[in-house]
Amino acid sequence: MNPVVYHRRYRFADGLELSLGERTLIMGILNVTPDSFSDGGRFDSVETAVRRAVEMAEEGADLIDIGGESTRPGHEPVTAEEEQRRVLPVIEAVRRAVPLPISVDTYRPETAELALRAGAHLLNDIWGLKHDPRMGQVAARAGAPIILMHNRKQRDYREFVPDVLADLRESVALARAAGIADDRIWLDPGIGFAKDYEENLALMGCLGELNALGYPVLLATSRKTFIRRTLDLPADDVVEGTGATTALGIAQGCQIVRVHDVRAMKRVAAMTDAIVYRQARHEDVRS
Repeated sequence: MNPVVYHRRYRFADGLELSLGERTLIMGILNVTPDSFSDGGRFDSVETAVRRAVEMAEEGADLIDIGGESTRPGHEPVTAEEEQRRVLPVIEAVRRAVPLPISVDTYRPETAELALRAGAHLLNDIWGLKHDPRMGQVAARAGAPIILMHNRKQRDYREFVPDVLADLRESVALARAAGIADDRIWLDPGIGFAKDYEENLALMGCLGELNALGYPVLLATSRKTFIRRTLDLPADDVVEGTGATTALGIAQGCQIVRVHDVRAMKRVAAMTDAIVYRQARHEDVRS
């Protein structure tokens, strides 16, 4: 257990800061949608969304990820206008209420640009710049960190893990070609996207290979189907399963975890960090 720890420090125009490399960062999920698989409809007004953001900040979140379109299997895509109607007022209100960086979960460049103007600090693209390459241009112009998630329209893998790594390298190449600096790129293995049950389990055991690609890795397993299937439990009752995958990911080098249950995962991360980052410090001393 000797993952690479990537050190990054971001200072945003509004004075907020975000540091990677000292401990695992907790990204709190704020879905402002009526149909997300876990919490659809719970935070689809500005008032309820802000209350949840404040609650997550108090529970120990380091940043808030705001999304306006469900990504559950079988979801109905929304228009860019509807996505913007959902997320932009929430971004503006959360920015005023909570002193934490905000990421916007979108693959649409129009939404991304407006979200950054509204106060978002990071972009989270579930298509890794492969849906619309203009996303890369938006991020580059703003100097915004961007999360490149692995995804595919077809699960036509020849060799599963090598293909995932190759796909992520392609996303990185797109980002660099758009002018995004290396220190602004984060990777996400895309657990639950274009992967079946066995593939999700296999990828969870190979996260160290993503860690070796040269970029910080974000892990988003919270309440996902493969956990619910393994435990045979509903989405709101799998906190232990999410905790197990969170600890396993951190042990393999994941430096950011995207979660619903902020308080519980903050504790899981703190305990895992005590082991992983202690070892990393000792590795630094030996080197």
